[in-house]
Amino acid sequence: MQRTRAHSAALASGIALLMGATALVTPAIALAQAAPQEGVVQRILVTGNERIEQSTILSYLPIQPGDSVGPAKIDLALKALFRTDLFSDVKVGLVNGDLTINVVENPIINKVVFEGNSGLKEDKLRDEVSVRPRGIFTKAKVQTDVQRIIELYRRSGRISATVTPKIVELPQKRVDLIFEINEGPKSGVLRVNFLGNKEFSDNDLRDVVVTEQTSLLKFFSSNANYDPDRLEYDKEQLRKHYRNRGFYDFRVISAVAELAPDKNGFVVTYTLDEGPQYKFGKISVETTLKKLDKDLLLQLVPIHTGDLYEDEKIESSTDSLTFAAGAAGFASVDVRPRYTPNRETKTVDVTFEVNEGPRVYVNRIDIVGNTQTLDYVIRRELNLVEGDAYNRALVDRSKNNIKSLGFFKDVDIKEIPTAVPDRTDLQVKVEEQPTGELSFSAGYSSVDQLVLDLGVTQRNFRGRGQDVRARVSVGSLRQQVDLSFTEPRFLGRNLRAGVDVYSYKYDFSQYSAYQSKSLGMNLRLGFPLTLNSSMSTRYVLRSDEVDIDSSYCDPAAPLVSLSLCAQRGSYVTSLVGYGLRLDRRNDPIRPTRGFYADLNQDLAGLGGDVNYLKTEADAAWFHGFNKDFVLSVTGSAGYVSGWNGDTIRINDRFYKGGNSFRGFETAGIGPRDTSYSRSDALGGRAYAIGSLDLTIPTFLPEQYGIKAGLFTDFGTVGMLDDKDKICIVTRTADTTTNTHACAAGQRDPDIYDNLALRASAGLSISWKSPMGPIRFDFSQVLAKETYDKTETFRFSTATKF
Repeated sequence: MQRTRAHSAALASGIALLMGATALVTPAIALAQAAPQEGVVQRILVTGNERIEQSTILSYLPIQPGDSVGPAKIDLALKALFRTDLFSDVKVGLVNGDLTINVVENPIINKVVFEGNSGLKEDKLRDEVSVRPRGIFTKAKVQTDVQRIIELYRRSGRISATVTPKIVELPQKRVDLIFEINEGPKSGVLRVNFLGNKEFSDNDLRDVVVTEQTSLLKFFSSNANYDPDRLEYDKEQLRKHYRNRGFYDFRVISAVAELAPDKNGFVVTYTLDEGPQYKFGKISVETTLKKLDKDLLLQLVPIHTGDLYEDEKIESSTDSLTFAAGAAGFASVDVRPRYTPNRETKTVDVTFEVNEGPRVYVNRIDIVGNTQTLDYVIRRELNLVEGDAYNRALVDRSKNNIKSLGFFKDVDIKEIPTAVPDRTDLQVKVEEQPTGELSFSAGYSSVDQLVLDLGVTQRNFRGRGQDVRARVSVGSLRQQVDLSFTEPRFLGRNLRAGVDVYSYKYDFSQYSAYQSKSLGMNLRLGFPLTLNSSMSTRYVLRSDEVDIDSSYCDPAAPLVSLSLCAQRGSYVTSLVGYGLRLDRRNDPIRPTRGFYADLNQDLAGLGGDVNYLKTEADAAWFHGFNKDFVLSVTGSAGYVSGWNGDTIRINDRFYKGGNSFRGFETAGIGPRDTSYSRSDALGGRAYAIGSLDLTIPTFLPEQYGIKAGLFTDFGTVGMLDDKDKICIVTRTADTTTNTHACAAGQRDPDIYDNLALRASAGLSISWKSPMGPIRFDFSQVLAKETYDKTETFRFSTATKF
């Protein structure tokens, strides 16, 4: 009597040599039963084995001579042999005390071949599959690898890719395994649509989600290919976007991708339920810990009743309370916000429950998945080390710290239980992503005309987290080359140090008759002060050269004032400076609430040829009335003064106009030399400029991507040094050149300088065109001086590809 389990005829016909290769057919394994006889095993006989020793096969059997066996035990032996993956067929039977084991061995893989792959390199495919040369061939492993390859292609945007495994039989039970790949076309995203959105336009939300619409300008972007997994990430991004803008009830009803009729791409549609906008209601803190004062903890919560509801503020408050409890001696604390929405008043009451959690300590921290990034680069972003008390908030913050590096596609930190109840291991699992970039951009404007930029960036140089950049920019006004290196953790501390080497050439001849060349080096050091503020320090060593066409400066027949010609020459600047920044905006790209403020100071004169102190400050405040009307108030001011008897050279002064003061040309306002029929901007030592901007609805379909805003700019530029207003030589009036008489040592009547108020107002229109963002400014000057240079229209555009 025998009990058999064999491949069906489909497998027998599948593994055959047909023209050098045959299709691998998934067989069905049948177990033929003929009611095996029960009895005592006298002998065990093995047949059919070629490579595998009999002793090896016997070692897998749960049966020994002398054992009493029946159908259940024989079935157990059959399954034990199949679990080894060594055999394609096994028959087990008991006949007159002889237990017969007849096996058909699985072949050995001679080599693994990929055919038809052009979109993915062979190395990447080999890393993905589990089968290897000299490994055991099993149909289960091959089918699993087929699915892995298809998934790899799906993630690269080829949703219709197919993989057919085939084998070529060789002597001595060996086979060549061939994966025939039909990659198919890339499945692009033809359109990203949103339904149910009222507060934010489709264009606004397209900037929130990662999935991008396919276009000629995005042929290098992997996000413009359809990936089902990316839709889940997009749903989370949309939730964060809305929940951080007051929409507590927001939910994504569905995210559907439909294949176009011609199968050339997908149309992705997100159906949203925005719900009403909420504000924070009553904020309170409750705790059972006697050492903690809940009133004091409440003062640490950065939320006030009436503020717009934001999830980020809840997270920030949770972190603040966790650290406060830790400072009070509670290494393990559980902070849980409890929400009570009031839909009639559109408010959300939040109660933070602060309680001591069970003390669990970190035993070991393992980092896996980092094939390029060194371990210590990841470990230094962790807010806890081995031996620390486990803290969920610190783990979450560590996860965000690692994500913010931008080196990894995915980051996950999970607990691994240990044999000791109060100890846990942490596994930090990361998935690397490319960190090198090659960028090429082109732009055109009514001032700069064509501008070309070429840049190379590596944000994780040698896997050490270092940032290396190189950039070349060529335009009608400027040509520059920049090289920079940044170490994010200088000396192992939270110090961001860097060095820049650059060469600039600015041609201001159409504005101020001079050209400037600079060759320099910057040393930088920055560090955070608080969660929303930071400080930076710098040292700059720069060689500058100011050049004016010699034909302009002929003393016998000058074409510009000789005081301007006196600025020619080379000199060295050596300065130290610092910057302070406070940023409380609710969104760094499209803020609708909050403000930011910057202060920068530079002191030149620690060596070098020039001595000055330069101070600049700028700030902005934002208030959104609704999605169409957002008011922004911005202001900036600067002042530079010489010391040790120095005056300010022409290329160290402030030039305003153009994009910095709409309605006026570049360098169109401020001190000016009108000698000899020219009108040369001289720049000022001080400026103060304010702007009011209000976005307004265009009443055009959102898919056009056109936005508009009203603006007014107002301010002043001026304050030349007295020395720069004096005639160098005596000259007589000349009506042919409009030059006034001037005695040496007296004030030059052709040099104008005052701090009169200038103002303009107008309309700005921006368009997200297929070629990139375009901006049009229509301006009307409200206040100016007679020597200012004005303009009523300006446009600019730039795109990257």
